Amino acid sequence: MSAALQVTAFGLALLSTLFLLLATCTDCWMVNADDSLEVSHKCRGLWRECVTNMQDGVRTCDQYDSILADHPVKIVVTRTLMITADLLAGLALATLVLGLDCITFFKENPGVKLKLCYGAGAILGAGSILGLTGSVWYAVDVYVERAMLVSHNIFLGVHYDFGWSCWLGMAGSTGCFVASVLLTCCLY
Repeated sequence: MSAALQVTAFGLALLSTLFLLLATCTDCWMVNADDSLEVSHKCRGLWRECVTNMQDGVRTCDQYDSILADHPVKIVVTRTLMITADLLAGLALATLVLGLDCITFFKENPGVKLKLCYGAGAILGAGSILGLTGSVWYAVDVYVERAMLVSHNIFLGVHYDFGWSCWLGMAGSTGCFVASVLLTCCLY
């Protein structure tokens, strides 16, 4: 039973880590949500802003000036939290690989393997909390920004909603959390 649980947790952690990495690297954290006829599709991300012309499919992206330049707090905080979550999830995966029963490394000492699995679960838990915090921070900030404009009766024109990168970050973080619970609470 524990070998099946380990492999399940590993598969979930691997998929969730890939989701976190994709969310961090892609640029569709905010997407335009205007219901009127649009000629372009706009996405804003952590690293750049892209516009796709809907008529001919040409996509152009503008890089933000510099990583070290003054950016909105939501971008800086989300970048930091997501990169840290990515690093922790990668470290947890490496630790978990060493702790799997099907791997012959440390086979003679099952206590070490168990500690490696528990450690991987703890690291995944920390990474999931940081990833969820970053993703939800960004989403809440987008919502609050839009709600403030609506409450002051400011014409929005093009307004933004959460993009697929934001949802991918939330899904990856949730998956890491579930894998963490499997490794720390249900393993033995």
